Amino acid sequence: MNYTSSGTLAPVRGATTNRHELKVWPACFAAVVAGTKPFDVRLNDRNFEVGDALLLREYEPESEQYSGRSTERWVSYLLQGGSFGVEAGWCVLGLSEHPPLPAGISNTKLW
Repeated sequence: MNYTSSGTLAPVRGATTNRHELKVWPACFAAVVAGTKPFDVRLNDRNFEVGDALLLREYEPESEQYSGRSTERWVSYLLQGGSFGVEAGWCVLGLSEHPPLPAGISNTKLW
């Protein structure tokens, strides 16, 4: 997926990308937006893959309501559970502010 001029997600031709909408608690949401938390630990019940698009929606657990704030990130790295202290069935997602490059493109100066 890629950004359109309006800032929304649009598919990249030839790419197969999953899109996931995820709840994120306020402290974690603020850290992701600030850039100090470029990862997320999740139950891997969605079969996350590198390149997946994530719509992260700030969620207030006390009121069980969404705040209305959201941000988009892409999975840049995936550490599957079962190693490095990550429990099986869980994963660590590396988060990127930028969508993956389309197949065959390796130089962003070409954009």
